[in-house]
Amino acid sequence: MTVHAVGSSRIPPARLAPIDVDQYHRMLETGILQDGQPIELLDGFLVYKDRSARGEDPMTIGTRHNTAIKLLSRLDGRLAPLGCHIQTQGPITIPPSHEPEPDGAVVRGEPREYLERHAGPGDVSSVFEVAESSLELDRTRKLEIYARAGIAQYVIVNLVDDRLDVFERPNSAQGAYEWHAERTAGDALSLLVPGGTRLDIPVLLLLP
Repeated sequence: MTVHAVGSSRIPPARLAPIDVDQYHRMLETGILQDGQPIELLDGFLVYKDRSARGEDPMTIGTRHNTAIKLLSRLDGRLAPLGCHIQTQGPITIPPSHEPEPDGAVVRGEPREYLERHAGPGDVSSVFEVAESSLELDRTRKLEIYARAGIAQYVIVNLVDDRLDVFERPNSAQGAYEWHAERTAGDALSLLVPGGTRLDIPVLLLLP
């Protein structure tokens, strides 16, 4: 993922002015930022989401990335009977300085329960990031953010290597996951659902 924020420039860190989640929300409410723009809040900075294919303009959406999102959305029918739903490319509020918009998230309850607020880490059992150009960031900073938030399962839909990289057992203090596995075509993803339930999903259903 390409970071288009002052944090990636030559400006010394002491001169940076991060914003928090509340300030970010006010920017959206007042129209300073337009809702739906490909921007998320990471480490207190506004970051453009890179959904492009490798070597392409980072402001474009790769066709494989787009297809992977559609495949994630199909999980909803399997999740609804378990009292949860799939959220695609929606925000998860992690105060004070993060509001990532993962490509997928398994969220407890019905979608209408979130009319007045965004889901938080306590509502989410699993997050997905579809990664091609963004693979390095998803493996590092995004992983640390989700681990520190205590999100139990993090899945990278790795379009570079055509597999799922699955992380579990978050260590919040270290910002890391203590368990990692790779799942390829022919395997199943043991998807973690709120309440501790597991749902086996064939990997082939999630790879474009």
